[in-house]
This record gives sequence, C-alpha cells and structure tokens, in this order.
Amino acid sequence: MTTRSGRRAIVGAAALLPAAFMLRAAQAQPSNESTFDRVRRSKTLRIAALPGELPYFQKDLATGEWSGACIDMAKDIAKVFDAQLAYVESTYGNSVLDLQSNKVDLAFALNPTPQRALSIGFTHPMIVHPFGCVARGDLDPDTWDDLNKPEVRVVYDIGSLHEVAAKRYCPKAQLTGYKTRDECTLALQSGRADAHILAAILGLSAIGRNPSLGTYHLLTNPTVALPSCLGVQREPDSRFVDVINAWIDFNRGTGQIREWLLGGLSKFGVTREQIPSTLSF
Repeated sequence: MTTRSGRRAIVGAAALLPAAFMLRAAQAQPSNESTFDRVRRSKTLRIAALPGELPYFQKDLATGEWSGACIDMAKDIAKVFDAQLAYVESTYGNSVLDLQSNKVDLAFALNPTPQRALSIGFTHPMIVHPFGCVARGDLDPDTWDDLNKPEVRVVYDIGSLHEVAAKRYCPKAQLTGYKTRDECTLALQSGRADAHILAAILGLSAIGRNPSLGTYHLLTNPTVALPSCLGVQREPDSRFVDVINAWIDFNRGTGQIREWLLGGLSKFGVTREQIPSTLSF
C-alpha cells in the first residue's frame, strides 16, 4: 500500500518529468552554432536586403520580388551551400546591427570602416569603389581641384563617406549637406547645386534613373577609392567567411562580379557607353 507521503512524492516526480524532458531537448539543439553549420543544416542563407538601393537591390512592390546585382550574387552564393535565400529588409546602418543580432548571415556592399570592424567581420573586397561626382552639363571636372573653388556649389548626404571626401578634398567650395541622396539629387536638378559627390555605382545609378542630371565624372589627383566588402558575423569558426572569400576571389578574377554590376546598372537604364572608360572594379 502506498502511503500518502509516497503518493505525493510520485506526483511530484511526475510533475518534474516535462521540465526535465524539455531541458534535455533544449540541450540537444545546436549551442553556439556557427554560421557555416547553421546554413548547411537549415539550407537557408539570410541576407540583408535594402529596398531602393540601386543597382544593388530593388524590390517590386507589386510582386514582392527582389532583383539587382547583389541579389544575383547572393543567389550564386546560395548555390554553393545548396541553400535558398531569405531576405531581411534593412538599411546600410541597420544591416550591421542585423549581423550582430544574428538576424542575417551576409550584408552586401559595406565599406569596412574601423568603427564597423569593432562589431562585425568583413570579407575580401567585392570591388574597390572609386569616388567622383554627378555634375551639371556645363561643368566637366577631372580632378578634385576642379570642384575646390569658391564659386562651385557641392552637395553630399550627411554622415556618409561622400561628406568626408567633399570636406577633405574641396573645402573651398560651397558645401551643403542634405539628409538623403535624393535631396542632393533634387538640389542638382533644380539648379541649387553644381556637383553631387557620389561613389561610382551610386552616381551611375542616379543618372540611369534621371539622365537629365548630367554626367558622372571620376575624380582624380588623388584617386579616392574604398573597398566594398560583405559583412559577416564575427565568430571563432572561420569556415563560412573562408568560403565567401574563395567565392569573391574566384568571381573577381573571372570578371563575373563586374558583369553582375554592369547587369544591375543596365536594368536601371545605365548603358555601357555612360560608364567612364577608366572605371574598373
């Protein structure tokens, strides 16, 4: 015969079974799983997708479909892992936070600044991205000194590397910062500015969308060019970034990354004739 105290002990032990089972089940799940292992296991590659960032990303609002040069690249990377893509809508700034919080595995087209490198890792350069400007029709600058004059009105988007370049290389010009690149474009279009400082891909995209803006000019003396890399999570296991670096080196060496970028530009109205002959990736 079971005593009352014995029955209570049995009931108490039974009540603990689900918690113990759940603990063992949780321990069976991957702990501190690396990006390489997670992508291989889940067959899903998560990328930060940036709406409206042509020619890298474009989302069709009617269908929800994504296109652009970085989407083509991401699809090719996914094939390496036999994985499908998952898109997480983001911005350049937020994509760094998305990597830190394990929301995405890859973030495209990031400049590896020292501040960002404190938080995330970077791959080899996808491209080395030169800087220049979109200038009004009667202005034909070749060097930064051509803009560095008191009568020239130069605009840039605040907080960007465009602002850094403008202030460093044409401090004598009339410098005006705007919150967004679109506001800079409107200033140029309305005649309130003579030149808009932009990295090459962004400048060519602006002309593709609005050919009346003028011409894109690469600026020299000095040539200002920064690496554009893929951002990755910082982790001890280097296998994932090793694979991505091998993918980048192979596709840069064969010229395929350049073709993806030119293809992305062509989708948004940029012809090969509009691309400066001295522009290389």
